[in-house]
Amino acid sequence: MSLTKQQMSIARTLGLAMVVSLGLGACATYDDDFARINTRLDSLDSQVQGAAQSAESANQSAQQANQRLDQLEGRVQQLEAAPGRKPRG
Repeated sequence: MSLTKQQMSIARTLGLAMVVSLGLGACATYDDDFARINTRLDSLDSQVQGAAQSAESANQSAQQANQRLDQLEGRVQQLEAAPGRKPRG
């Protein structure tokens, strides 16, 4: 049973069509995967930005607290250096 040139051509065309369809089908599944990955990356990016803003806010609060402590330290030193009071009565 020998295949003719026409049958070989048809077989080659069908084989090529199957390979192309499988290739395109695989790309479609990767598109869904890439979309999920991009969504996850966007979510992580938002979380990182939120954490950075929280850290910046905490840093500013800490700086303000340190300034307040520096002011109080001067006042405490003045009170400690002041002469003692004599009790009344």
